[in-house]
Amino acid sequence: MQFYKERILNAAQLKRLSEHKYSCTSASILDAWLQPWWCWLVSKTPLWLAPNLITILGLIINIVTTLILVWYSPDARQEPPRWACALCALGVFVYQSLDAIDGKQARRTGSQSPLGELFDHGCDSISTVFIALGACIAVRLGDYPTWMFFQCFCAMTLFYCAHWQAYVTGTLKMGRVDVTEAQYTIIAIHIISAALGPSVWATEGTSILSPVIPFSFVVVPAFIIFQKSESHVYENHPALYILAFGMVAAKVTNRLVVAHMTKSEMELYDWSMLGPAMLFLNQYFNNAIPEYYVLWLCTIWVCVDLMRYCGQICLEICAHLNIQLFRITPCEPSEKIAHRNVTSSDEQSENDDEAPLMNNYSVS
Repeated sequence: MQFYKERILNAAQLKRLSEHKYSCTSASILDAWLQPWWCWLVSKTPLWLAPNLITILGLIINIVTTLILVWYSPDARQEPPRWACALCALGVFVYQSLDAIDGKQARRTGSQSPLGELFDHGCDSISTVFIALGACIAVRLGDYPTWMFFQCFCAMTLFYCAHWQAYVTGTLKMGRVDVTEAQYTIIAIHIISAALGPSVWATEGTSILSPVIPFSFVVVPAFIIFQKSESHVYENHPALYILAFGMVAAKVTNRLVVAHMTKSEMELYDWSMLGPAMLFLNQYFNNAIPEYYVLWLCTIWVCVDLMRYCGQICLEICAHLNIQLFRITPCEPSEKIAHRNVTSSDEQSENDDEAPLMNNYSVS
């Protein structure tokens, strides 16, 4: 493969690119609420400011504020300064706002083009890396490198899958809870870290917020998957859908009980999340497999995983305490135990009485 090509796009590709029309559908909850802010902001933007310049300025701000956070906590284990978290929240907010008005500025100035879409999404792909990294540092996720790796690459994978869906269907589809909601969630995380300190997210059992994180991994995907469904399979089979996510919630709750009773930390990731991941990824692959079958597969997986976990926990506790799960361990009647205790105490008292005599005898 040639490292450098004189031309990347040939004449046919450039012709098709010039004929490309941007197609996007969005049902985002926050977008409707933020439209007045975005419209006001673009109205204050100078007409000479190019849309692509707006996009790149937002990206630079986002990168700089995240790198400041990285400077103070390169391993994501150290506690970064609160002001750095607040600055990173501001950086994400500025980037999100400027990213939202670049298209409005293009239409306002009559400068919209396929290059603008490509430039915008290219900047988004870069910002996804820095936003995910900043969020991991703000919650000090470096103590769990596997989970940190998963979180960052999960965000990148979902961004890629969204555009894969656009490649297949020709339309970029945004659900009711999508990019905007995710960005403002990250902003909220930074604000909490700035207000209460990054240690508030500690998972050593000392933080009351740590159990919220695993449960949110159940509730949030359940809502997103339900809203993004186009086949209405979840509306037609609500009991099966609730059962699928209910079993995941049940396992997370059981793990919380175990963590409480063992006075140990609660791990954030879990194999039961693979079930919802099936539904989530299937939607982004434009329902390559009918959702109904994937829903059944998800339900079977989470039920088996829950039974395996509960069974293993019970067996381990029974083995440690030397008890049986569904049978009472045979023990001696209480009368015999009481008689043995009385006999032992009498023998001990007799020995105590004889001990001084034996000592005196030996001395004489």
